[in-house]
Amino acid sequence: MRKYNLYQIDAFTKEKFKGNPAGVITNADGLTEEDMQHIARELNNSETAFIFYDDCKEYDHQTRFFTPKEEVPICGHATIAAHYALAYEKKLKNCTVYQNTKAGILPVEIIKEDDDYRIIMTQGKIEYGEIIDGESRNELLAALNIAEKDIRIGFPIQIVSTGHSKVMICINDKNLLNSLQPDNTMLTDLSSKIGCNGYYVFTLEDENSDILVHGRMFAPAIGIDEDPVTGNANGPLGAYLVKHRLVKNDNKLFCFKAMQGEAIGRDGIINVSVKIENNEPYQVSVSGNAKIIFETYIYI
Repeated sequence: MRKYNLYQIDAFTKEKFKGNPAGVITNADGLTEEDMQHIARELNNSETAFIFYDDCKEYDHQTRFFTPKEEVPICGHATIAAHYALAYEKKLKNCTVYQNTKAGILPVEIIKEDDDYRIIMTQGKIEYGEIIDGESRNELLAALNIAEKDIRIGFPIQIVSTGHSKVMICINDKNLLNSLQPDNTMLTDLSSKIGCNGYYVFTLEDENSDILVHGRMFAPAIGIDEDPVTGNANGPLGAYLVKHRLVKNDNKLFCFKAMQGEAIGRDGIINVSVKIENNEPYQVSVSGNAKIIFETYIYI
C-alpha cells in the first residue's frame, strides 16, 4: 500500500466553506484511472485534481481532473486548489510552473502575498462553438424554466471553450438568476444533442461596478448539478464578451471580477484577464485565492 497526500481546498475564496471545494492529491504516481475515479466519487466535490511527475522537460508535472462521474480535460478551480497545495507543501516563492493537462501544457503562476498565495491560471486555446438556436434554444429555455424575454438582447447563446466548453447564457435579472431551478434531466439530454455539458447563466452589471458578472453554472451530464465558482466558465465568458464587442476595452487587455455561488451559499470571486490583439481575444487567464479545509492521507 502507498501513502497519498490528500487535501480538501476551497478555491476562489479566502474564507472556509466558501468558494468551490476541490480535492487534491499532490503525489498521485501509482494511482490507476479506477483509483482516481473512486477517490473523486468518495470526496464528491465537483472535481478532484491528481498531480503526477515524470522525466519530461517540457512541463513540471501532469494534472488530471475527475468529477464524481468522469474525467474532464481541465478544471479552473481545481487548478487553483492543486497549485495552492503545491505552494503550501513546498513553501514556494513567486514562480511559474507548467502543468500538462488534456487541454495542453499551460503555465500557472504562483504569487506569494502576505504569507499566503494567489494562483494565476492561463487557460487553453479559445474556441467558439455553435450558437444555440431553433429547437435546441427552445429546449434550453424550457430546461432552465425561463422565457425568451428573459434573455438579454444582443447576447447570443453560444458554446465557448478555453479547454472545457460551456454554453454562455446572459439573462436580464439577477433575482431570476438566483431563483433558477433547472430540470437536470432536460439539461443532460440537451448536452448529448449539442456536445456541451456545462451551462453558464449570468447577468452583466454596469461596467463601473466592482463585480461585473454574477453567474451560476450547471453541468448535470457529468455529475455536477451546480458548480459553485467555475474558472472554465468565467474565463471563456471573458473571451465571449470581447469577441462580440459587448464590453469596452483598450484593444490590449480586458479585466473583470465575477462572483458566483451566491444562490447556494458558496460565493467566491474570480479575477479574469483577457489579452486582446486586433480587437480579438487571444489568451485568457483566471486568478484567485484558496483556503485549505483539511489535509490528510489515504492509503491505496
